[in-house]
Amino acid sequence: MTIFSKIIAGEIPSYKIAENDQFFAFLDIFPLREGHTLVVPKIEIDKFFDLPDNELGNLLLFARPIAKAIESAFACNRCGISVVGLEVPHAHLHLIPIDSADDLNFTRHKLKLGPAELKAAQERILQHLPTSKQWR
Repeated sequence: MTIFSKIIAGEIPSYKIAENDQFFAFLDIFPLREGHTLVVPKIEIDKFFDLPDNELGNLLLFARPIAKAIESAFACNRCGISVVGLEVPHAHLHLIPIDSADDLNFTRHKLKLGPAELKAAQERILQHLPTSKQWR
């Protein structure tokens, strides 16, 4: 069981952004930038492009309103998207508020945010996330 599966199961606490029956989104606790969010499928598959076709497409549709909420919640040029997949053997997508391509550089030093800062970032995103039946 990966750390992401444990987060999805509630065994490890997270700063949840959204969830439906297929996917779970939560803040990265070691973000490149404030608001950095991870979107993961609930099925445990290591490589992103090994996801079944319907899961792959639905993951992007699930991520879209979260990306728009991130763009609204944080001063940025846009919400960048990245698939790296080396840290945890569970397919995942990074949504990061960016101003330049360098903001997606995973070799850069990560931020060290405390619980209050992470909670504030979570609330900022949630305030901009549309209310919908797809979210729990």
